[in-house]
Amino acid sequence: MRQTPQFERMLVNSGVRLFKFWFSVSREEQLRRFISRRDDPLKHWKLSPIDIKSLDMWDDYTAAKKAMFFHTDTADAPWTVIKSDDKKRARLNCMRHFLSALDYPGKDLSVAGEADPQLVGMASQIFEKSEAGLDDFY
Repeated sequence: MRQTPQFERMLVNSGVRLFKFWFSVSREEQLRRFISRRDDPLKHWKLSPIDIKSLDMWDDYTAAKKAMFFHTDTADAPWTVIKSDDKKRARLNCMRHFLSALDYPGKDLSVAGEADPQLVGMASQIFEKSEAGLDDFY
């Protein structure tokens, strides 16, 4: 993780547009999705024994995520967190955020406008809110 910011800075300084997205899902929603996969024969293939065990490791994964953000969320290559309990809204808002950040011919601001700030934010702001108990990002 110490080398990541240096590498990303080199990419950005060479003209690469670097976007980093973290799709954040609540523990409750993750459990609901796992139960749905378990109970739906068409979704069984999406569920593995590791998925179920991951729920017991939630706090460890959260600590690892916080460490990753701490070391790799930089001005050169910031993380954008997408609240993704609602998959469709999350994906659409991720695309809106991405498209709004780029300039290109024929850009339609009604489609490529700003993303919903309730769903999309910077990692540093989200952790400040969640640490204070003001937000439910995980």
